This record gives sequence, C-alpha cells and structure tokens, in this order.
Amino acid sequence: MIRLALLRHGHTPWNRAGRIQGRSDIALDDDARAALSALRLPAPWDGAGLVSSPLSRARETAELVAGHAPAVVPELLEMNWGAWEGLHGRDLIADPASGYAHIEDWGWDFRPPGGESPADLRARLVPWALGLRRDTVAVTHIGVMRVLLAQATGWDFRGTPPFKVKRNRLFVIEVDGALRLDPGAPVRLVERAACGS
Repeated sequence: MIRLALLRHGHTPWNRAGRIQGRSDIALDDDARAALSALRLPAPWDGAGLVSSPLSRARETAELVAGHAPAVVPELLEMNWGAWEGLHGRDLIADPASGYAHIEDWGWDFRPPGGESPADLRARLVPWALGLRRDTVAVTHIGVMRVLLAQATGWDFRGTPPFKVKRNRLFVIEVDGALRLDPGAPVRLVERAACGS
C-alpha cells in the first residue's frame, strides 16, 4: 500500500490578510520562511518522494522542510478562484449577491465565477494519487488538501468537515485502489534542533 502525506504551504501576506489566493503566485512571507527553516520532515517521511504544486509558496515550503527541491506536479495546483482571487472572503460573504458560500454549504459543484469546483479538482487529483508508485510527501494548498481529504473520508462538502487542515502537519492518506484517511493523527513536522541536524 502506498501512503500520501499532504502538507500545506507556509503563510503568505495574502493568507494573513484573509485574501483568496487561488492560482495567484504569492510568495511566502519572511516569518513563514524563518519558521519553516527551523522544521523538517520526520522519519520515515524524510526518505519519501517529494512533490509540490507549481506555485512558489508550495515549492519553497517543500525545499525548506526537506532540504532539497521537490518535483513539480501540475495536478497539485490550487483551486482556481476565478474572479474572486485577491478578494477578501469576509467581504464576499457579507454580500448576498456575490454567490460566495461557507465551505459547509458548497457541495462538490460549488464554483467561483470563472473558477473551478471541488469536483473539477477531484477529477484531476484522484487519478494522480491513484497513480503513485511510492510513499510521497505532497506540499500543496488547502483547497487541494480539502478535496483529497474529502475523497478519503466520504465528506461531500456539506456540513462540518471531519478534519481541520492545519499547517506544519502531514495528513496521511492510504492509497490502495481508493483513498482512505490514515486512522492516526496528523504527523507534526519536527524541529531541526531536536533531530540533531
């Protein structure tokens, strides 16, 4: 059985400001770089394959925690938020005419204007995951992680998600003809000093 460990990229200025990033290539901020430089992948994940989204915030996160460049995987690109990229979610939710909704009300077919739905992401992500041939760490985005974790848990983007995507943790999915969430808790990245490196 293959295992896929998902890691969310570090903070960017847009994350901290509550702006929707989507496919906008916003770099990590200096605080994120400093924090990630002090962390590393724990064993055995430090010997797994390493891949990332093409966006710089994911590529740089992967390199900082692994100590080497990842292979870039186009399928791991964040959800396209179309006309809403760069806007603040709080402003969109305050405008009933915007069409914006909380994630608990999306369903698989929720689509930003000119963007992608979770179902669109699922169509590109699941075949990629099922094609893995070795244990792999994928550094990617919250939208990608939500879709893969939804597929692995049976959540349908309605009601409260059965998981909470936090930073600096590996969310492990078992890949064996289907996707299933590993029953263990997310695996924390470890401090470099604690590893003697």
